[in-house]
Amino acid sequence: MTHGMRTDTYPPYLDGGGRDWRDTATRYALLPLRIFLGVTFIYAGLDKLTDGAFLKDSGAGSIGDTMRAVRDSSAIPALVDMALKSPVGFGYAMALGELAVGIGTLLGVLTRLAALGGALISLSLWLTVSWASDPYYYGNDLAYLMAWLPLVLAGAPVLSLDAAWRSRRRQRAGAMAR
Repeated sequence: MTHGMRTDTYPPYLDGGGRDWRDTATRYALLPLRIFLGVTFIYAGLDKLTDGAFLKDSGAGSIGDTMRAVRDSSAIPALVDMALKSPVGFGYAMALGELAVGIGTLLGVLTRLAALGGALISLSLWLTVSWASDPYYYGNDLAYLMAWLPLVLAGAPVLSLDAAWRSRRRQRAGAMAR
């Protein structure tokens, strides 16, 4: 008696039936989160780059004044001090980082790495800018941090360049095994 090996990537079904709408919903469950976070971070990055006041050392709405305002209430004042050595450079780095994270997440390119970047940006903002929010859940950076974690763990299994590349590698490996 010969035994076959399962080659699909889906779990076996207890009811013996085929895939139904719940299986499809499970496969696509992270897609709305990916779209939301990707669009939001692209928007945040572009907003910073196009805001005439943000990328300045001082003045209303500037990154410099914002960082000075939150320095004493942040969890890690040394992190703010480091950013204050070059507030404009830090502002550009934050904006370009948000753009890279958003584009990577939206297109599904190196999604786990992009999500890790998004989580680190959210963590740094939570520990600095929104740390003093009372109660803590008024600061949205903690919620963003938690939203990034499923994408760090799972990546972008569908409708992504990562999934297309993974499928192509499997096809090549299968062709080479023949």
